[in-house]
Amino acid sequence: MDTRIAGVPTWLALAAASWTPWAAVGQEYHVDLDAPRRVVFISSATLDDFEGVTESIDGYVLLDGSGVREATGLAGTEMYFEVDLASLDTGIGLRNRHMRDNYLEVEEHPFATFSATVDAIRGAEDGFVVSARGDFTVHGVSRPLSLSCRATPVAERFRVRCSFPVRLEDHDIEIPRIMFMKLAPEVRLELEFTLEPVAS
Repeated sequence: MDTRIAGVPTWLALAAASWTPWAAVGQEYHVDLDAPRRVVFISSATLDDFEGVTESIDGYVLLDGSGVREATGLAGTEMYFEVDLASLDTGIGLRNRHMRDNYLEVEEHPFATFSATVDAIRGAEDGFVVSARGDFTVHGVSRPLSLSCRATPVAERFRVRCSFPVRLEDHDIEIPRIMFMKLAPEVRLELEFTLEPVAS
């Protein structure tokens, strides 16, 4: 099994892969590192809105041997995704440094990760909506996370999009109040990437 990542947000991407109606039994999917990838956290504080952006997301999805179809629970499906937090860019160098060193403490906790299984799949106009449940870890603190993502088929690949809120205090992240960095207590994460099948 490919171990290119140390542990990523397992989220939707995985789910998306598992839905493919023509996927082979035991099919494996990876994040396509040659396709556009984007992870954004958005902070909307009272006096200061800003975002951090990175393309450093990686991950995989392993389908179980039972096949996949709409509304099928996929407890045997393994998903794993991770985001390299040291690569987040807010547009201001000093703010990046404070965020990495003082709040996310990326030397000790370099990745945000999500590992999960798929709860439900339903068809949508442009593909699928997938519900996944697992553990989201950031700053060394894991919390249960349930979310829904959209997966749009593109040839034999899936373009995956999802978003969800994260409360900083749930992960023991201090909320900074310095002049150039006023984080909201809750930020929103938005992810977009492509899953490609791995040749057997």
